[in-house]
Amino acid sequence: MKNYKILASALFLLGLSACQGGKAGLDCTVNDAPDASLVLKQLDGTVTAVLDTVKTDADGRFTYKVNVAKGNPEFVYVYKGDTRLASLLLEKGEKAVVKADTLGNYEVSGSEGSALLKQGDDSFREYAAKLLAMSRDGAEPQAINKLYVDHYRQSVKFVLGNSKSLAVIPVLYENLGGSLPTFGGVNDALIFRSVCDSLMSVYPESKYVRALDQETARREQLFNLNKRLSTAPQRSYPELRMPAVDGKTADLDSLGAKYTLVFFWDDREATHKIFNLETLKPIYEQYHSRGLEIYAVSVNPDKSAWAQVVKSQELPWVNVNDGLGTASRSLTLYNVHNVPAILMVSEDGIQTIPVRDRAVRSEVGKALK
Repeated sequence: MKNYKILASALFLLGLSACQGGKAGLDCTVNDAPDASLVLKQLDGTVTAVLDTVKTDADGRFTYKVNVAKGNPEFVYVYKGDTRLASLLLEKGEKAVVKADTLGNYEVSGSEGSALLKQGDDSFREYAAKLLAMSRDGAEPQAINKLYVDHYRQSVKFVLGNSKSLAVIPVLYENLGGSLPTFGGVNDALIFRSVCDSLMSVYPESKYVRALDQETARREQLFNLNKRLSTAPQRSYPELRMPAVDGKTADLDSLGAKYTLVFFWDDREATHKIFNLETLKPIYEQYHSRGLEIYAVSVNPDKSAWAQVVKSQELPWVNVNDGLGTASRSLTLYNVHNVPAILMVSEDGIQTIPVRDRAVRSEVGKALK
């Protein structure tokens, strides 16, 4: 009875393995390549790695079996030296028959994915050859640009029209010389996402789809960043984001004032505190309702002592301190070398104002008259 259970378990595991794994056959003949040494390579992520070496017979023919898990088609390439003779996308149970020559021309049957892969491969090779010829002949930039646009449109049509086949993945990664990608635009993230989602619905376990999903996520981050930058309001002054008295971050750009006095000061200095009470407070009370704000940056590294001064003086404007003292990046951004210093910022730019009662009152009055 015990031996029966062991045999049953072994048969179960064997059956499970058969369901999960499998083979794809390759029958390849290379013209004018008798007794030739060839290299089989397999795609590993976005790079190829050597799978095996084979030798053709007197007729230039060889056969090979490729391990292919269910639902995980494999990209396999046949090389003779540095020349790629054939590109294949093999499903479990398929038998691809390839007729090739040593120049990289080939025909394939018996594998639907491989035939589709060849379409994309042929289109890219034709594009690359035309581009090389035009560059060599000194073609006008407009003609070269038209060639790229035509190829790009053809590639978009191909990947969207065959978005449930892994054969479109190499097309998405097309790149001439490592610096001329077919899909190099920020907005191409939308195409990547559309294709990736389609492939995920068919091949959820494919390592190639997982790698494509990671690349798609990277492109989407760039797309979203570009979108935020393109819709962000234009500023004529550096943005400041610093901790306020309540511990929350206060953004200079979010104050929404017509004019903002950026006041760099040191709360340890008695003259600075007097300036708060005798000059800034009266100006703030007079002009705040008309569009004035004050963004006061303290350079005291003791934030606790600074907070006590702000509260004791009951300063009603925005008070910030990053605790870095004179090493604060805010001083560098506004080119402040000594405190106190006052700059008035608005949509029109930055204006430096002398830290004197009459000067501040005069400039604020003119701005908000």
